[in-house]
Amino acid sequence: MEMVETLNIVIVEDNPEVRNILCEYINSSDELFLAGAYSSCEEALENLKQDKPRIVLMDIDLPGMNGIEGTKKIKQLSPKTDVIIIAVFENSETVFSALCAGASGYLTKNIKRDELLPSIDECLKGGAPMSMKIAKMVVGSFKKNTNSPLTDRETEILSFLANSKSYNTIGELLFISKDTVKYHIKNIYIKLQVDSKEAAIEVANKERFI
Repeated sequence: MEMVETLNIVIVEDNPEVRNILCEYINSSDELFLAGAYSSCEEALENLKQDKPRIVLMDIDLPGMNGIEGTKKIKQLSPKTDVIIIAVFENSETVFSALCAGASGYLTKNIKRDELLPSIDECLKGGAPMSMKIAKMVVGSFKKNTNSPLTDRETEILSFLANSKSYNTIGELLFISKDTVKYHIKNIYIKLQVDSKEAAIEVANKERFI
């Protein structure tokens, strides 16, 4: 008889009502096993070794350690564990902080049972479950900012700089002189109000100019 992998699920949610609803959803599945339900990241981390979660459903706004820090810790201690954030927030900064911390998905707390269970299944198959609104936000974030103060040529040059190309190489690639490259870089610094290549790249990445 073939052994079926036990899919342990851990829930980290400080709101008892929401936590109970999520527990009910997990317990209603024949394929999933509720290994633990905690009100803080600290509790979940203490029991991580014995719970051996395949997936953690993680709130963000928690007492003590927040969900983003908790996600980082869990991924450090148990890299194979997937963390799906389940939160109220749908702002881009929170979403990206969570994804950068190692979260595999991002869902909202008003999720229904017939949405959560398929999302867990999607995550188990290597996907990144997220609500339609958040997915659109993620896709939108990869688009360049149309309000960039930089010209197309300046954007091109700064992109090359961000990829560690030298002034000479940039000049050769764009068929312009090294002095012209320097002229454009000077204008980039002025427009971005910076005084170094590193600072220019940092601002451009943050504002999605490149």
